[in-house]
Amino acid sequence: MSFLPHEDSEESLSSLPRRDTMGSFLPDSGSYELLTVIGKGLDDLMTVNLARYKPTGEHVAIRRIDLESCTNDMVTYLQGELHVSKLFHHPSILPYRSVFIAENELWVITPFMAYGSARDLICTHFSDGMSELTIAYILLGMLKALEYIHHMGYVHRSVKASHVLISADGQVCMSGLRSIFSLIRNGQRAKMVHDFPQYSVKVLPWLSPEVLQQNLQGYDFRSDIYSLGITACELANGHVPFKDMPATQMLLEKLNGTVPCLLDTTTIPPEELSLKPSRSAADSGICEGPRAGGPRHSNGEPSSSSGGHPYNRTFSPQFHNFVERCLQRDPENRPSAATLTGHPFFKQIKRRPAEALPELLQPVSPITCFESSGPQDSVSGLASLESGLSHLEVDDWDF
Repeated sequence: MSFLPHEDSEESLSSLPRRDTMGSFLPDSGSYELLTVIGKGLDDLMTVNLARYKPTGEHVAIRRIDLESCTNDMVTYLQGELHVSKLFHHPSILPYRSVFIAENELWVITPFMAYGSARDLICTHFSDGMSELTIAYILLGMLKALEYIHHMGYVHRSVKASHVLISADGQVCMSGLRSIFSLIRNGQRAKMVHDFPQYSVKVLPWLSPEVLQQNLQGYDFRSDIYSLGITACELANGHVPFKDMPATQMLLEKLNGTVPCLLDTTTIPPEELSLKPSRSAADSGICEGPRAGGPRHSNGEPSSSSGGHPYNRTFSPQFHNFVERCLQRDPENRPSAATLTGHPFFKQIKRRPAEALPELLQPVSPITCFESSGPQDSVSGLASLESGLSHLEVDDWDF
């Protein structure tokens, strides 16, 4: 079979042989027990199910796409994404376990990431940001993925917290390959990209000034480093810089050199820290106030004083420097992903993510913890699971 991105007819998908393309899981719909729907997409042509792989009992996510209702453009779009997924093999990139045709549906099998995305964790448990050590583990996983993607000649173009997934055992994986773009053209590696990513409205706050500018100078892999800096602020502050701004104002702010920062005692004036939290600056998206849900420290725990400021904390100088280097206005001044993996910010990491992250994310538990309370097919177990899934932004996972 072939999922080459340049094939432009539905026949290349509909004639897909019923065999596994990834070599991991059986290409047989009968080998999967569909448990519950956890998302929709592609104008409701795609249904995402949590499922159990019967041979091993492992939980997986299955993206089922109605091929008969897909337009040729959608088919080409799918071919491009799956082509890239076949090329990429890296522990920090969400793998596709199997791709096959079942009836009139394309089934794409991926692991189920039981902690959800980093964005889910912010929304549910760390509304004013995560601890610095937690962020270090997540950013290092992202950098390893970006180093690989850039080495392969691609620009990700959709780096953000909702595209960072965490497995039950603490593995950090990047997803969001739908907007990825190759620098390889006619066998040559182009220096710059001029293509503006499709369907990028949801990603605008993370995009670099040079991507938003859409001028003849174009952009390259260093635009992803800027997006990583915005994501670092998102993880630390609990919200996304520029989020509430109109697109035009956001562009002007970025082009004029407005640089977001980590919110702590070194960046917020002392007189503001002594005040009760407010959202008076929310419109700027740069020094936005805390989310609703009560003040918390950066590790997600409630503040000791109900009237205290949620950002009454101090991040390390190394963390501040890391963010500053990522958010340089001139892309020439941004380090590569490979260089950033050696930044002093990551010296605080002493253990493997699998050992550290589940502990650092407490009291959050992986969603599949319902299993221990009863049989997998029990009604109460599924009800508990659906309740646990209800907060996830699964449409943003880009399975």
